[in-house]
Amino acid sequence: MNQLNGTCHCKELKWTFSGPLESATACNCTSCRRYGALWAYGYVDVEIKTTGKTSHYMPGKALEFHFCAKCGNIGYWLGTSTDEQGRKRIAVNLRLVDEPSVIQHLFIDHFDGLEKWEDLPRDGRCVKDLWF
Repeated sequence: MNQLNGTCHCKELKWTFSGPLESATACNCTSCRRYGALWAYGYVDVEIKTTGKTSHYMPGKALEFHFCAKCGNIGYWLGTSTDEQGRKRIAVNLRLVDEPSVIQHLFIDHFDGLEKWEDLPRDGRCVKDLWF
């Protein structure tokens, strides 16, 4: 997969994901389970670029959840700190892709962010099993 584009419902918030994408992550933490997002991870201005005015919610100290300031769609989360190379982690909400069929084959990786803070075994389900 070379490049994916995503937009919120009103098209004000946009993101581009460039690079390999092997799966989508579903997290069950108290925020993500409410948002129903499927995440794809990268670094700001490396694999992922965003545009558009957002509002954000910061439930703790590590992440900001960014929403379109106009229609309210959850677009991405942004890490609040940088790594050793000065990069910031970001994850975009794959449910905003322009063409869902291009990601329907991706396996869903489940992350237990509620109790164990660890990846769960892959169960074979794909994005198409949730959407179609």
